[in-house]
Amino acid sequence: MMAGAMTGFFQAAPAWAQDTGNAAPSQDNGAERLGPVRVSGTAVPDADPYSDPAAPYKADRLQSGKFTEPVLNTPRTVTVITKEALADKNATSLREVLRSTAGVTLGSGEGGNAFGDRFFIRGFDARNDVFIDGVRDPGVAIRENFNVEQIEILRGPASSFAGRGTTGGALNIVTKQATDTNFIHVQGEGGFSDELKRGTFDVNHVLSPIVDIRLNGVIQYSNVAGRDFTTDNRWGIAAAIAIRPSDTLTLTANYSHTHIWGLPDFGVPYDQVNRIPVTSEGVSRNTYYGIVNRDFTRSTQDVGTVNLKWQPSDNLTLENNFRASHSLLDYLGTVPENPSATNPITAPYNSTATHNSGYVQLNAQSKYQPTTVIADQPQLTWKYGSGAFKNTLVAGGEFSNEKVDLNSYTGFTSELTTGPVIIVSNGAVITPVANPVHYVYGSNSPVLGTNPTRYRVNTKAGYVTDTLNYNDLVIVNGGIRYDDYDITSTNNTSSRHADDGIWSYNAGIVVKPVPIGSVYFAFATAADPVGAELDATSSAYGGLSATQNQIYGPIRSRSYEVGTKWQILGGHLLATAAAFQTNVTNARETTPAGIPGTVSGTIVANAAYRVKGLDFELAGNITDDWSLQGGLVLLNTKVTKSIVPTNIGLQLANIAHQSFNLLTKYQVTKWLELGGQSVYASQIKGGSLLVANGNIPYPGTPRPTLLPSHWRFDVFAEAKINDFASAKLYVQNLTNKTYYDALYQSAQPFIQIAPGRSFTLSVDFKFR
Repeated sequence: MMAGAMTGFFQAAPAWAQDTGNAAPSQDNGAERLGPVRVSGTAVPDADPYSDPAAPYKADRLQSGKFTEPVLNTPRTVTVITKEALADKNATSLREVLRSTAGVTLGSGEGGNAFGDRFFIRGFDARNDVFIDGVRDPGVAIRENFNVEQIEILRGPASSFAGRGTTGGALNIVTKQATDTNFIHVQGEGGFSDELKRGTFDVNHVLSPIVDIRLNGVIQYSNVAGRDFTTDNRWGIAAAIAIRPSDTLTLTANYSHTHIWGLPDFGVPYDQVNRIPVTSEGVSRNTYYGIVNRDFTRSTQDVGTVNLKWQPSDNLTLENNFRASHSLLDYLGTVPENPSATNPITAPYNSTATHNSGYVQLNAQSKYQPTTVIADQPQLTWKYGSGAFKNTLVAGGEFSNEKVDLNSYTGFTSELTTGPVIIVSNGAVITPVANPVHYVYGSNSPVLGTNPTRYRVNTKAGYVTDTLNYNDLVIVNGGIRYDDYDITSTNNTSSRHADDGIWSYNAGIVVKPVPIGSVYFAFATAADPVGAELDATSSAYGGLSATQNQIYGPIRSRSYEVGTKWQILGGHLLATAAAFQTNVTNARETTPAGIPGTVSGTIVANAAYRVKGLDFELAGNITDDWSLQGGLVLLNTKVTKSIVPTNIGLQLANIAHQSFNLLTKYQVTKWLELGGQSVYASQIKGGSLLVANGNIPYPGTPRPTLLPSHWRFDVFAEAKINDFASAKLYVQNLTNKTYYDALYQSAQPFIQIAPGRSFTLSVDFKFR
């Protein structure tokens, strides 16, 4: 099936599998030393080893050895944001990448889940389906891109590749590895509207014919354009080494540390009468609702990986990938809820009045979430066959232990759930919507709770995959994986345990009528066991409660996809079109009041829904001077089975059903490049666990929270000063559009607002 080296979930294609029309480099990242990328025989320092050297927006291959064919021959939709595209997006965080990628919708910390990198792929929550070099990075985190080579979004169910979850797909962050080319890359950035000060360095050195080392780092101090008070500060360091003591043995190791801190921004109030954020009806978009002398964000991440690869022959590879990581997500923020036309302390709540000149309640929201992962991934890759038949078989395993503790700070009012309740004694603040207070004195100091929820997860998995390539005309693959997912949830007084055995399958066939084109059909399954979302304490949002019997069988999904890929214009532009449908069964939902024979608020299983859609993508060069990367994703979602009769036929919540992005640039002269980006997302509707109904009690008429549609435009210009230096000017959100990232659905929702217009000037120096 889709095979290769177990540096993880995405890796290199064997040399014989490369498309002869546009061959990618044949080295395996993390398994062999990555050689220099060359254009016209000249080594390019600091180049992306996975992309087409002549069209750096186009990825030729993925990182994982489970994908033994180049992207052209892979029977599923994969979106790859290459190193060059990341730079031209000026995307320094994972959240910024996802904000500008079609088919991906940002989410909020629903149901008390963590605020951070939460997102949906093809309509499905994927916040715990993030991988770093092929190893799962569980729990919600805040991720910086200074050590990132490229970002790969695998669309559609992927449990047979990646294990539990991955109903909508998975996201793999590919980190920088040591290569056999000397280079020094230093970059400094300054922002005019967000007061950005950012510096990065990336140094690779060949110590000897068998040893390469690499060191890179970042430091940043910044505000957020268009938002008062908010800060976004970061520093990080990463090191990598590659050692090849013999022609058959390779050892690679890398370590990274990232620390992010600042003053968080959890959004703006939502006017439920007019169904619009208050910043879209007269309140300044800069208005900040946090408590400056109390709120904070601290996020750290340490990741260490060791990979040992032995290749006794060209046809046999044995390797082992070991990972140890620790992260901490620690924040106390303020959510603006319950806007009222009058001060609720002194006057009754008026639900029909205009709220933009009224009052809002500021409630504390916090999380203290340390996460520790130990994982080991052995794998065997065997290439066999004769004549026109080439096979690659992969057999491997995954053994991991994950520990996540979920705690919060006490002494503050948390999210409001019903009506205009005022609990001033607990620290809630009532303040004018248009001119909120920012400092609170005499309130309680943050103190961690004494009864955290503790998750302990042990996974033991095995898989076999095989790919048969007949003369590069017909390619057939198939795979099977079994996961033993064992989870325990405990607190000081209670404990719950679940153990699920999960079988996952996938199959695909690719027909290539000509070398530059492929037509494919694919089938895949996925399963989400109870507790798979490790930042949640309730089964309603994918967690395992330590105090309630909410243990159900896995949520199951089946997906079908038919598509075509064409590598045109000299092989430097990849065009993809696909149609897909995913059917989900045994989904969980919350029982509302009024359903005969049920208890209100109970979590029940056996719901079902469907997502189908079209996915169109382009990546590469139209001419030698004109590059582009973009996508258009159209979704149609429907609840097909529910305990609530009025839910059937409604669409899913928290999804932009139409989305578009296009990044493009043109080499005007040898010394000047001009480019830009456009992003569109349609209206998003909020709702309960799965349906966009606005949490309306049965049998009420659905009235979901609405996130407005938006367009965003960016532009940039890069001038080459000499062979070693260049300068680049970015303008992001050119029109200073007030648009929104995500909604927090509750009885009193609030909306997360995106950054305003920013001007950034960067200067790059590259030396060999």
